Amino acid sequence: MDDNTDITVTDSVPLVTSPSLSSSSDVWPAPQVQPSGAHGSDAVDDVSVLRRRLCRERFAIPLVTISWLIILTVVVSSVIRIERWEVAPGEALTVSDRIDVNAKEGGEKAPERFKPKNRIRFVTAFAGQLTALDAFVGWIDPHVQVDTFVEHFGEQDPADQRQIAFQSMFGAQQVAEYVAFSRLGYDATFSQGAAVVEEPLCLENPDPLSACKVLNVGDTITSLDGKPVNKLTDISPIMAARAAGDVVDITVQPRDGSKKQNKKVKLIANPDDAAQTLVGFTPADTRTVDLPIEVTIATSDIGGPSAGLAFTLALLDELSPGELMGKRKVAATGTINEDGEVGAIGALVQKAVAVRDSGATVFLVPKDQSEDEIKAAKKAAGSGVRIVAVGTLDEALHVLDELGGDPLPRINT
Repeated sequence: MDDNTDITVTDSVPLVTSPSLSSSSDVWPAPQVQPSGAHGSDAVDDVSVLRRRLCRERFAIPLVTISWLIILTVVVSSVIRIERWEVAPGEALTVSDRIDVNAKEGGEKAPERFKPKNRIRFVTAFAGQLTALDAFVGWIDPHVQVDTFVEHFGEQDPADQRQIAFQSMFGAQQVAEYVAFSRLGYDATFSQGAAVVEEPLCLENPDPLSACKVLNVGDTITSLDGKPVNKLTDISPIMAARAAGDVVDITVQPRDGSKKQNKKVKLIANPDDAAQTLVGFTPADTRTVDLPIEVTIATSDIGGPSAGLAFTLALLDELSPGELMGKRKVAATGTINEDGEVGAIGALVQKAVAVRDSGATVFLVPKDQSEDEIKAAKKAAGSGVRIVAVGTLDEALHVLDELGGDPLPRINT
């Protein structure tokens, strides 16, 4: 936006612009003009000086006012938040600094750790409500996505979305530990967790007693149809004797830790299999991995499951000799399941920019991303970053091996 104003000053500016300037109280008294002699030229000079000073004052006051208005506008727009949210490039952070491995009491001793020189990075994207100034900057930045409330949150409440994101990060850590330690020959198993509502399932024209109208994100189901529910798998045998349309009593523990609540829920048929009856919610992955040693990955400040692949590779690199990344600075993004399959993630373009800014030269991304997403990510990252799509952990390890990384040691299982 251009705010150019042309100001023209001519010699015809009057000496006196208002009656007050000629009165005895004038700030700038009129000079005494000498009719002749040497003092006459001095009088003319005084008139010229006065004329220039009046011109400067005439235009200086509006310019100062405009400058202050601009400053005030910038300050106010940088403070007031508006109904816009961003998805912006975040950071490419090393995983190794967040890993802690210790012996369990009465269990195996902690394994030796091999600190890699080129530590793999996981990648984040920033998301948050914008000020007016931030929104303006975001609109002109090709790598920042500015959303309305509906575009950013959809039908979810922001608090619900945060709950889902942090639960997903916890699940991603557990799966990464399971996959990595199984690959290294350790005895790793899953234990089922509580039945936590990640997202209520809403069908078209839901009944007032449907789960999507009654249950909330983060609710933990503690009993169903009068029977205790200690873990998620306790629900299936109870549901076997029920049909779609039945109304059951459900007790839930709200996520805020408040008093348990008793609710009535009308069961529904599975939209993909009418013979199966559902309560009507997507459960959170609350499984925990059982290992002979204690592993912690500190991610209390980050949400979402997209670091699964990076966590898995970092654990493999930390607990095996050699440099899995070779001499390359590598970043990775992608979910991972217990079979080692890599899944798609969001904000790929923004994460590609974060990788570029971190100095990493290789970026492993999920093969499940669309061609357009990968193409846009390559453009955003620039020629200095090689983006490679992988579909499994084995494919990721193969890429690293081709790039000069040390292979994992053979494990007899």
